[in-house]
Amino acid sequence: MNILFLTLVSINAIEDRGIYQDLLRKFRDEGHNVTIVTPVERRIKTKTNLKQTKGVNILQVRTFNITKTNVIEKGIGTLAIEYQYLSAIKNKLSNIKFDLILYSTPPITFVKVIEYIKKRDKAYSYLLLKDIFPQNAVDMKMFKPNGFLHQYFTKKEKKLYQVSDTIGCMSPANVNFVLSHNPEINPNKVEVNPNSIEPIFIEYTETEKKEIRLKYQLPSDKKILVYGGNLGKPQGLDFLLKTIESCKNQQAFFLIVGDGTEYLRMKEWFTKNRPNNAKLIQRLPKEDYDKLLASCDIGLICLHKDFLIPNFPSRLLSYLEMKKPMIVATDPNTDIGQIVEKNQCGFKVTADNMEEMLKKIDQMLHSDLEVMQNNCTNLLMTNYTVEVSYTSIINQVSSL
Repeated sequence: MNILFLTLVSINAIEDRGIYQDLLRKFRDEGHNVTIVTPVERRIKTKTNLKQTKGVNILQVRTFNITKTNVIEKGIGTLAIEYQYLSAIKNKLSNIKFDLILYSTPPITFVKVIEYIKKRDKAYSYLLLKDIFPQNAVDMKMFKPNGFLHQYFTKKEKKLYQVSDTIGCMSPANVNFVLSHNPEINPNKVEVNPNSIEPIFIEYTETEKKEIRLKYQLPSDKKILVYGGNLGKPQGLDFLLKTIESCKNQQAFFLIVGDGTEYLRMKEWFTKNRPNNAKLIQRLPKEDYDKLLASCDIGLICLHKDFLIPNFPSRLLSYLEMKKPMIVATDPNTDIGQIVEKNQCGFKVTADNMEEMLKKIDQMLHSDLEVMQNNCTNLLMTNYTVEVSYTSIINQVSSL
């Protein structure tokens, strides 16, 4: 098949690791022709261009700055990108007839591109639903409920669902949310298609782990609970900071590694409070982060307590791949904690319930982590490999 993948993620090389690159490599390796449409922001000073590398086509589309910029340019850029993509596809990809269009949220503004390719090529459209917008913006109080922006983007959202032949959701809770809030959708077109990776298992010796801890000045005689990833409002990191402040267990040491809109505020908190049971490190290159993660003992996943949408953070996959049992502190609407607990890979906690959090930390520190590590590998290999996602998509297209 000829496959067109639309994304707002900057993809420069198919061999990089990531949930999209891993899946697209799977399609390539199975003999399909893959074309990726990805943005190149104007600050990069690169014109729209089409290149072939490692067996895939990558169409880089010059856009406005949509990351690390002011709200006005980000807003204009997000709205304009649909037309920029459509123009680039017409100019650069007119000679390819696509059989399948894959695309993910965010954004929800690719409808005109999808409609054009469906009409031109009679292509099948498959949505990888990674973000339920605009409800997440309402949950985070970025949009006023039923205000102009909420209503405007809700119409865009519903149009995207309508134009999609199949909607692949990250978990059963996401399927239920989409169907309950969009009763006009045929339930037969919605399925579970989770975040997935091509696992790479690297075993580090105890000596290597000690050396890594020494490099980052981490204690060698304590269990390290690590939070790695985006540091933003959706993560509800105030609860994590309160946990660090409240935890009196002498065996626990907290490590936070990441970057985002909340990083500076967290850095100020660490400077002011100087906790002796925690360390903050800004974002690291993936190879360095993986080594650091390997030297830790327990993973932490945090989500803001006010979320109504069932978020399913992809950092779960990093923890499973590194065989890290985890504590999942989230709102009550997501099912990620239930899945972790059901598969005996850790414990779930309701965000902002400090008594419960401290109890689960103590329980985790006295659990058989080796058994949980094996459970992590089993859960990953059963549910979250690219083979699972690939098969779901192929089965839908083949059913026509």
